[in-house]
Amino acid sequence: MASDKIEELSTTLLNVAKPGLKPRDLIKAVRKTHPKATKKEVVRAAFYTLVSDKKVDEGAAVAIHDFAITERASQDD
Repeated sequence: MASDKIEELSTTLLNVAKPGLKPRDLIKAVRKTHPKATKKEVVRAAFYTLVSDKKVDEGAAVAIHDFAITERASQDD
């Protein structure tokens, strides 16, 4: 995946993530802006968001972290 796509998805994640948002709702919110984004791409962007130097609201960070861990675990099965 191109770094510019990860960056776009990361920005979208920061805009839509909020405390208490369920992982499936987070992916739906991202796909409103990026309809062709795969779940795998969104998960990668979520991890990128968490390790980047971007300012992330604490509540959004928790929602993104929960999403990334939950979805990554389901892909490993």
